[in-house]
Amino acid sequence: MKYKILLTLLLLTTFAFGQNVKFNIKYSEQLAVFVFMQNISENYRGNVFKTEFQKSKYNTEHYKNILSKFDKLTIDYSYAFDEFPYGSKIPMQTRDILKKNLIETTTLNDFKLRSIGIVPNKTLSDLTEMISTFTPIYNELIYNPNKIQFEKQLVEISKYSKEHKIEDFFETGLLFYNSTWNNSIPFEIAFYPLPNSQSFTAQAFYNNFISAIQTNLKDYKNLFSVMLHETFHIIYDEQPLGVKNDIDKYFKENKSKNSNYSYQILNEVLATALGNGYVYEKLDGKIDSNDWYYHQYIDLLARKIYPLVTDYISQKKPMDRSFIDNYIKIYDGNFPNWINELENVMAYRYVISENQDDFNSIRKIFWYRSSEDNDTEITENSIEKMRKTPLTKVIIVSKNNKEKLSLIKKKFAQLKNWNFEADKDFSYKILLEDKSQLIILNQKKSTIEALIKTVE
Repeated sequence: MKYKILLTLLLLTTFAFGQNVKFNIKYSEQLAVFVFMQNISENYRGNVFKTEFQKSKYNTEHYKNILSKFDKLTIDYSYAFDEFPYGSKIPMQTRDILKKNLIETTTLNDFKLRSIGIVPNKTLSDLTEMISTFTPIYNELIYNPNKIQFEKQLVEISKYSKEHKIEDFFETGLLFYNSTWNNSIPFEIAFYPLPNSQSFTAQAFYNNFISAIQTNLKDYKNLFSVMLHETFHIIYDEQPLGVKNDIDKYFKENKSKNSNYSYQILNEVLATALGNGYVYEKLDGKIDSNDWYYHQYIDLLARKIYPLVTDYISQKKPMDRSFIDNYIKIYDGNFPNWINELENVMAYRYVISENQDDFNSIRKIFWYRSSEDNDTEITENSIEKMRKTPLTKVIIVSKNNKEKLSLIKKKFAQLKNWNFEADKDFSYKILLEDKSQLIILNQKKSTIEALIKTVE
């Protein structure tokens, strides 16, 4: 009997790991209502959901008060995976786990039971009650008017996925990234309708992909290429620690001055080359002639490395040291001046300023950011914490200038011979030994915007 049970378990395990990952395509009402509430809350920018709500009979103080309380719920906690190289693995985010649980349960009570311990029980109960209150509102304003068209789309999307064997692209990604996935874990894909829109949304986390699709969407190759783009981020994130450490070592051992910034952009560039490049070409029969990505640096580099990526895919080779070295070589040969372009290096930044408004000013100037850390104190500890990251390092000095500038000079060996005039506005930039840019802004009378323009 024990032998038979063991044999059965082995066969089930072999079957689970021998099959492609399963893609489950569905509509999740619970997730859709949660996203709807996010979009119509006071602090969210204008969107189609907010427009529909504001012109409805539900735009009253009663419901706006509920939305205000929803906005104030503390549901965002996180922890980092500190054993992994800096920035190579996404921190755990409780908001995403809650969305995952909304997708994978069918009732709010089940969602509440599954989510106990992720956030405080009172917060969880309040959240569940708010979603329950807004579910009929969402259905009346959004879902029911678009139900027939959306449910038809859902059938067509499921058919498209099966006919084009979308799961095979997931397997291609696993091999290329030298990553791992237990194929007994399905990939849960949740769509919901987006009326009066010309585009769709896309987000992936854990084993989930979610997307609001415009109700007039008929051509699904763009949708699936973007979906796979986001999914490749997950596959990259799931690389084993040994693979992450090797990649980190390959970049750090490369002698190019661009090795750090080519590493910072790697995740997005690979997902773009694979999803918007390779997947789209396979689905359409030709390369997409439109922009692959909305940020020029990622779009341009993804196109340049595309032949390298497709060569590895055709040979069924995982990315290795040779791939990384050739990738950096392509970066060097085509974009040698990117290391001095603020629009590029400020996408990966660590900013220290004792003026909270400076962070918003930086975000307005450099709206695109892939990585960002901030600190509000210029101290030995904060600078030391900054030094340990590979990000662009920006220190804004506006108080006790001479003292703070002297401390900065002391903490960076490459500033040993640096001379400064603490009573004058100035900017200073230098490439550090870790191949990241250090930018010092000394503010007396000038605005941050004016100082940024003087950085050379």
